[in-house]
Amino acid sequence: MAISILIVIGMLGLIAIRFPIGLALGVSGFVGVWILLGLDTAVYALQTGPVEALSSATLSVLPLFILMGLVSVRIGFSTSLFSAANAFVGHRRGGLAIASVMSCAGFGAVCGSSLATVATMAKVAVPEMLRFNYSPKLAAGSIAAGGTLGILIPPSLPMIVYAVLTENSIGQLFAAGFLPGIIATGLYMAAVSIWMRFSPEMGPVGARTSWSDRFRALSRIWGVLAIFTVVMGGILLGLFSPTEGAAVGSAAAIALGALQRRLTVEGLIDCVLDTIRVCGMILFVVAGASIFDYFMQASQMGPKLADFFMGLDISPFWVMAIIIAVLILFGMFLDTMAILFILTPVIYPIVIGLGYDPIWFGIIMIMLVEIGLITPPIGINIFVVAKVVPEVSTWGAFQGVTPFIIADIVRIALFLIFPGLVLFLPGLLQ
Repeated sequence: MAISILIVIGMLGLIAIRFPIGLALGVSGFVGVWILLGLDTAVYALQTGPVEALSSATLSVLPLFILMGLVSVRIGFSTSLFSAANAFVGHRRGGLAIASVMSCAGFGAVCGSSLATVATMAKVAVPEMLRFNYSPKLAAGSIAAGGTLGILIPPSLPMIVYAVLTENSIGQLFAAGFLPGIIATGLYMAAVSIWMRFSPEMGPVGARTSWSDRFRALSRIWGVLAIFTVVMGGILLGLFSPTEGAAVGSAAAIALGALQRRLTVEGLIDCVLDTIRVCGMILFVVAGASIFDYFMQASQMGPKLADFFMGLDISPFWVMAIIIAVLILFGMFLDTMAILFILTPVIYPIVIGLGYDPIWFGIIMIMLVEIGLITPPIGINIFVVAKVVPEVSTWGAFQGVTPFIIADIVRIALFLIFPGLVLFLPGLLQ
C-alpha cells in the first residue's frame, strides 16, 4: 500500500509539472508494475494494455458523438437556441441570463462537452447581455455555470468514459442523466430569479416578444429537437445501440447543415480533423490509463481501500461524504477527463463495496466533477469565458458563479437523499 500511494503521488506530481495526462498515467503504471511484479510483467502490461483498451468496441461511440457536437457548433445551433429561449423569457428581469442557461442546456444536449458549450455560448449570449446593460458578473456566471450542463445532459462524453472504465451500460447512464439534467437546469434558472430579487439592477427587464415571433423562433430549433429526440429516443427505446445512435446523430447533423447551406465541404473537413484531434487526445489517455489499471490491479489498492472503509465504525453516508469532498477538491485543480481516469479505478471499488448503485454514483461523480469546472482556483469554464469575452474579468466571473454553486450543493443533497430521481428512468429500461 505504501508503494501504491507513492506511485499515485508521483503520478499527480508529473501532472502538476505539465506532463500529458496519458503519459503520466502510463509511466506511473509501468513503474508501479515493475516495482511490484518485475520488469517482464511491466513490459507485458505496456504491450497488451493499450491494445486491449483501444480495441474496445464501446470506444467507437466517442468520435461519432464528438463529430455530432462539432457539426452542431459549425451550423449555428447555439444562436437559434438562444434566440428561442430569449423570445420566451427575455422580458423577465434577468431573462437573458435565464435564456443563456436554457440554451446551454439545449446545446449541451447535442454537443456533449462543457468547454465547447461555454466557448460557443459565450460568443453568442454574453455580448447580448452586455448590450442590454447586464452585470458582467451575471453574464459570465450564467454562461460558465450553464456550460456545466453539457456533460450532464446526455449524450455526454464523460458518461461514455465512465461507462468504459467501469464496464457499465452507456444507455443506462444516458437515461440516468436525463432527469438530473432537467432538475439542474431548473435550479440554475431559479438561482438567477432569486438573485434578481435581491439585485434587480444586475438584469434589466427586456422587451416582451409577441407570440408570433416566439413561434417563429421555435421553428428555427426544430433541427436540434429532431436530432436529440431521434438519438436519445432511439437509444432509450432500444431501437439502436449508443454507437448506432451517435452515427445517426452525426449523419442527421451533417445532412441538416447541408440542407440549410450552413455546412460546406471545407467546414465538414475541419470538423472531421477536429474530431481526429480530440479523439487522439482522449484515446492517448485511455492507452495510458490501461497501463495504470494494470498497476491498480497488481497493488489491489481499490479493494484494500474498500476493505479499510468498510472496516471503519462509520456509516456508508460518511464514507460517501469523504468521497464527495475528494472529488470536489480534485475538481478544483484537474479537468474532467483527468479526474475520471485517475480516481475512478480507486473510488469505484469502494462505492460498490459499500452497496451503492454504480449508475447512480456515475451521475453523482459527473455532477461533482462539473462543480469543479466553476470553482476556484482553477475553474476552467471561468477562464474560457474570460478569454472569449475580454470585457468580463476572471474575478468577476468567479463572483458571478457563486449563486450557481449554491444551487449545485442543493442539487447534490437532493440526489443523495432521493437516489430514485437518478435511477427512475434507468429502472424503466430494465
